[in-house]
Amino acid sequence: MASDPDDRSAAERKPLPFEPGAARKKRADAKPVQAELPAQTRADTSVGVMPKEVGQRIGRRIAVFCGVPTLLGFSSFLGSYGLIQSGVSVPNFAVVLVSMGLLGLGVLGLSYGAISASWDEGRPGSRLGWEEFRKNLGYLTEAWKSQKH
Repeated sequence: MASDPDDRSAAERKPLPFEPGAARKKRADAKPVQAELPAQTRADTSVGVMPKEVGQRIGRRIAVFCGVPTLLGFSSFLGSYGLIQSGVSVPNFAVVLVSMGLLGLGVLGLSYGAISASWDEGRPGSRLGWEEFRKNLGYLTEAWKSQKH
């Protein structure tokens, strides 16, 4: 009967690179592998980097459009608990629908917050960002279409 390869002792087999607890020995002469970048990318390190101002603008919009509905969704549980404790009969499905609706708005607000921000560095954009949303969504759909071909 042939021996099963899995029956070998741990000392006989090589550990997998992703195996937890596997002792990894680094060779002294090993050099880190670095991907070769095109000359244009190496010369200009700002290619593909989002300006800090735009990133902060997107973060603020996400905090508002996602954070507010999400907090309201979680607080709806506390509100329904308070109503039930005060003697008001609240159906379970109403609590679930209200909380799911508000948490769903939070998920939609995450996307809307990122897409509705002005992606132009010097232009802050409007308060609700509807014009920026339409413009940026156009950019995204054009990019998706160009990837298909």
